[in-house]
Amino acid sequence: MNILDEKRDDLEKYEFMMGTERGRLAVALDLLTDSLILTGQHGVYCVSNRNPSQPRLDLQAVLAGINGAKELIQSVMAELETSNK
Repeated sequence: MNILDEKRDDLEKYEFMMGTERGRLAVALDLLTDSLILTGQHGVYCVSNRNPSQPRLDLQAVLAGINGAKELIQSVMAELETSNK
C-alpha cells in the first residue's frame, strides 16, 4: 500500500485546510514527527557505551536527519505562506 492510500484521511483533511502542497507537506511533517518519537524511544534502550546519557551514534545520526528534514519542510511551508499573501 502506498503512502497516499495509507494516509488518505489525513491528506484529505490537511489538503482541504491548507491546499494540496501545504497539506501534503503537513502530512509529511506528521510522519517525520512520528518517526522521531519512535526513534527517540528506541534511543532510550540503545545508549552509547561512551556516554550513557546519549543514544548510540547511529541513532544520533538518524535523529539529526529527521530533525533536518522537518526543518526543511517547515521552511518550505513558511515560504509558501509568505508567497500566497
